[in-house]
Amino acid sequence: MNEHVPGSMDIRAQEKTFNGFLKMVTWGAVIAILVLIVMALADA
Repeated sequence: MNEHVPGSMDIRAQEKTFNGFLKMVTWGAVIAILVLIVMALADA
């Protein structure tokens, strides 16, 4: 069996997925905050 060498694994796919996840969470938070602001202004 081959020995694992730290730092030798190709992680480009995982990095791309993680960056997409961060973008999704960021946009979700921005949209939620904007919805709350609009709701607060509509009630005023």
